Amino acid sequence: MLNVTELRPGNYFVDEGNLYQVLDILLNKTAMRKMVAKVKVKNMRSGAIIEIARNSGYMVDEARIEKQVMQYLYDGGETLVFMNPKTYDQVELPKKNLETEALYLAANGEVTILSYEEEILGIQLPSKVALEVTECEPAVKGDTINSAMKDAVLETGLKLRVPLFINQGDKITVDTTTGKYDGRA
Repeated sequence: MLNVTELRPGNYFVDEGNLYQVLDILLNKTAMRKMVAKVKVKNMRSGAIIEIARNSGYMVDEARIEKQVMQYLYDGGETLVFMNPKTYDQVELPKKNLETEALYLAANGEVTILSYEEEILGIQLPSKVALEVTECEPAVKGDTINSAMKDAVLETGLKLRVPLFINQGDKITVDTTTGKYDGRA
């Protein structure tokens, strides 16, 4: 058990049957009242981000999230298949739950699988991934009015803006938090 005022960003806890990750916390103490903790949390099962307020002294159950590094193998139609590189155990996760993450998954790329009491919650992407450019428009000489960027499509279907010197077939790194071009791979 953990007092709600002891929570910090990045902590996981269970409250009223829901599993949450703390994104931010604000402790508010006024003269005549108990301290109130306003906690911005992400529901790990639904993905919803909400704010909950609890008085000091309110106890929550601390959750232990297991993190396991796995390798992305392939798209199985309705599922995405991952493999533990040490034990060769395979895990299939529903594709509909990982629509945004799937845009950053290249074959044999490593991800971290998050689970709680044998229930798989989702995946955590690395901060940057290397992907190949499959389509991009040719650069037009002298067209530098718009910070010299052009549209490109990557091997996973991700569409983004890249500098003019990037060509079809090049490998680039993409920042998974912003979804923007980061550099050449």
